[in-house]
Amino acid sequence: MAELPVAELPTALSRCSGRFTISTLLGTEEGSHGPYTPTEGSSCDSTHPTHLSGSTLCTRTFGYNTVDVVPAYEHYANSKGMGDARRGRPSLADLHSILKPEPGRLHVPVCGPQHSNGLPEAGAEEAARELGRAPAPEPVRFGWVKGVMIRCMLNIWGVILYLRLPWITAQAGIALTWLIILMSVTVTTITGLSISAISTNGKVKSGGTYFLISRSLGPELGGSIGLIFAFANAVAVAMHTVGFAETVRDLLQEHNSLIVDPTNDIRIIGVVTVTVLLGISLAGMEWEAKAQILFFLVILVSFINYLVGTVIPATAEKQAKGFFSYRADIFVQNFVPNWRGPEGSFFSLFSIFFPSATGILAGANISGDLKDPAVAIPKGTLMAIFWTTVSYLVLSATIGACVVRDASGSLNDSVAVGSPGCEGLACAFGWNFTACAQQQSCRYGLSNYYQSMSMVSGFAPLITAGIFGATLSSALACLVSAPKVFQCLCRDHLYPLIGFFGKGYGRNSEPIRGYMLTYIIAVGFILIAELNAIAPIISNFFLCSYALINFSCFHASITNSPGWRPSFRYYSKWAALFGAAVSVVIMFLLTWWAALIAFGIVIFLLGYVLYKKPDVNWGSSMQAGSYNMALNYSVGLSEVDEHIKNYRQGRLGTCLVLTGPPNFRPALVDFVGTFTKNLSLMLCGNVLIGPRKQKMPESRLAADGHIKWLMKRKIKAFYTDVVAEDLRSGVQMLIQAAGLGKMRPNILVLGYKRNWQTASLQSLEDYVGILHDAFDFKYGVCLMRMKEGLNVSRVMQAHADATALAGEQQASTVFQNKQGKKTIDIYWLFDDGGLTLLIPYLLGRKKRWGKCKIRVFVGGQINRMDEERKATPKPAQTPFRTTICLSCSIKRFDDLIAPFRLNDGFKDEATVNEMRQGCPWKISDEEVNKNRAKSLRQVRLNEILLDYSRDAALITITLPVARKGRCPSSLYMAWLETLSQDLRPPIILTRGNQENVLTFYCQ
Repeated sequence: MAELPVAELPTALSRCSGRFTISTLLGTEEGSHGPYTPTEGSSCDSTHPTHLSGSTLCTRTFGYNTVDVVPAYEHYANSKGMGDARRGRPSLADLHSILKPEPGRLHVPVCGPQHSNGLPEAGAEEAARELGRAPAPEPVRFGWVKGVMIRCMLNIWGVILYLRLPWITAQAGIALTWLIILMSVTVTTITGLSISAISTNGKVKSGGTYFLISRSLGPELGGSIGLIFAFANAVAVAMHTVGFAETVRDLLQEHNSLIVDPTNDIRIIGVVTVTVLLGISLAGMEWEAKAQILFFLVILVSFINYLVGTVIPATAEKQAKGFFSYRADIFVQNFVPNWRGPEGSFFSLFSIFFPSATGILAGANISGDLKDPAVAIPKGTLMAIFWTTVSYLVLSATIGACVVRDASGSLNDSVAVGSPGCEGLACAFGWNFTACAQQQSCRYGLSNYYQSMSMVSGFAPLITAGIFGATLSSALACLVSAPKVFQCLCRDHLYPLIGFFGKGYGRNSEPIRGYMLTYIIAVGFILIAELNAIAPIISNFFLCSYALINFSCFHASITNSPGWRPSFRYYSKWAALFGAAVSVVIMFLLTWWAALIAFGIVIFLLGYVLYKKPDVNWGSSMQAGSYNMALNYSVGLSEVDEHIKNYRQGRLGTCLVLTGPPNFRPALVDFVGTFTKNLSLMLCGNVLIGPRKQKMPESRLAADGHIKWLMKRKIKAFYTDVVAEDLRSGVQMLIQAAGLGKMRPNILVLGYKRNWQTASLQSLEDYVGILHDAFDFKYGVCLMRMKEGLNVSRVMQAHADATALAGEQQASTVFQNKQGKKTIDIYWLFDDGGLTLLIPYLLGRKKRWGKCKIRVFVGGQINRMDEERKATPKPAQTPFRTTICLSCSIKRFDDLIAPFRLNDGFKDEATVNEMRQGCPWKISDEEVNKNRAKSLRQVRLNEILLDYSRDAALITITLPVARKGRCPSSLYMAWLETLSQDLRPPIILTRGNQENVLTFYCQ
């Protein structure tokens, strides 16, 4: 595998991330001189001062002044500052069309610095310092442990862990309790994997689950999930607070200290508690995080206290309540179920336990307060699920091995071991609980006493503290999550009358108004003062969110949504579908009427967004699904016999490939077919040159054979041909007429003209003219060159009837073979919108190219040499700055253009135009001299390619752009020939239309 020597590559100019290696190409040594070295007076590649797109700047790249820019970080940020001429990318018209001065607004282009390797510019803090202002304070940011894992664990742990899990173990037995736990965790784990995939699908901002879903999969699903999730979290504050208030009320009852009465005490305690929690939240995320850590420590201490208590020898008082330390007999008896009462069934216990497994999105809901959400959310969420699952399993197994199901609590029930008339396991330990067990009047034991953990523990008040910590931490997490999600939703204006709550305050943009709204909702539900009435609504709304999240991910996967490219390796679309289905089933098993209400609300919210069509464009999985469906049905029409009832005229596509007869250029077909398969559409275009009457019958006969050839080769593509007087006119027809609506082609793919030096001069002019036409119609261009050539028509012509055999012959190409562990080298020299990078990336995702490592080489600037030299330990070892003898290569280039030179002796423009009347491909001496720097760049780039990419599987280079009417076609072809000559791998010269095809943001 050809790699740049590590020792020679400056640290600041080479970065590696996974399969991508990004290296910076540097220009020539400052101060070096040669026949092609630009002077200080060098101007941009124009003859006049110009005004382009408001303010066009000239930059110095590869030692050559040009308005073209290298790839830059901010160009893919979807930022609002794209209009800044110093930062923006020039339009295709700026690069390709003749520069004309705008009357009254002439100015000399300013040569300004660029950023060489696409890294961000100086941050806001540095900019503020340059302007003499104090930098803004940094907002509080959390890592994956403090921001996600601890927060999720606290939200998962709750009252059920302390007060219901021992009782569930007594009812279902240890075995089925573990099954209940693992089934619940399966649903939450699958949802955790889906949310992890979404969080790695692009740059994440604040807004939590709503932001992740809406920016990745569209506003339709994101809006409904965001509103439901925010409301569910607001009501969950009330649920956890009521659980805390009930525990306090029970303690007051034990000491006969009720404030008013049992119901009103819950209301009073609940309102006071939620008010204190609101104060903590308003104090800021830093104080809220400190409170969460305190709760976390309290819960850990209570766990340790419980585990210590299980190994301490049981006192007589504890034995009377059924605790006998670890006993194998107790474990065996409690291993199997013993159903009791109206709730004594598997699914009833499952519905009781499941809410204790929720809370996995607490970390994702504060995504804007995380240092690196793409790392913190997957890692913290999955670790929280793992450790809470372990705690549930350990608690179930340990308490099931220590405590019997029934005990009286009376010290008078002690008997001698083996006493007659004693029944039950406790008899073997000297206790007779037979009477209360038979009468079902036992007050203690796992089946009867909810406070079994307190009884087993070494110090009971610590368990009470743990209950307080679990309930308050969950309430606090929900109190923070709901406003954060709701704030982001309000700012997007998907729904009416909620924009007021989108305003943020302070350095963290705290949603104060959202906090107050959440507080009001929570107080309203706290006044119900009945936990069993609140819990079903909460559980179903959370499950509804989980179902929507999993289904959204599955839908984006099967529709091959362009905005769905998660880097999380453990995500599976089938697991997501399973998680969505299970969540829906559980919803109806818990409370069917609450499930119907939840789905009714979702359908209403989804329908509202679909009907209103808000003015947002983040990319939607539903839109992708519609596109994919149209794409599949359109390709399927190729296999349907034509009939008046089902025939429709129309051709859909995104890549227009000038294959001629497709079987004549199979490598070109295979290359485009590889990266468009299941993602886009390919249209194979063929221009039949000659009289229409003569060529139309030939067109009808050949079309069926070419379609069969494509189908047999398993290429999803359309074939179309046109009859024209010449090649260029035919291509113009295809460019203008191909496609339908939004599915019109936007990329023109064609082969390199190998015989341009010996072909007719008019065909040379037409070939370059086709490239100009593509740019005029805002097409991206891909030009493919292979050492052995693309056209295999000679083999076809060896047969008597090539057309008849077109559907049978299948020539193999390099794009059908597995490439192994080679490299795909991308020379992203100028910022074309990202097409140069996107096509090889899509190619690398295919199975045959999957093991190839992608290396990205990005251009650098001469005016940053001093800065880059300081960052380099040994400047003499920097690649592409070493002194290389280029005299042979330069002579070779001069010999290449010699037959096309006008040799006018630097005469004036009028004389030159008169001398090359009828031969526009001739190159004047002034044009040779003017373009020497650009010509030298092609020579040097070819040397670079030979040095570093000789053994690559594929080379992709940014296609140079020649100005229409200013660069003769022969000079332009000489540049392409020099740039791509003597290379063994296939070479793809690519140029986008200067509009983004990439972004690292989700929106």
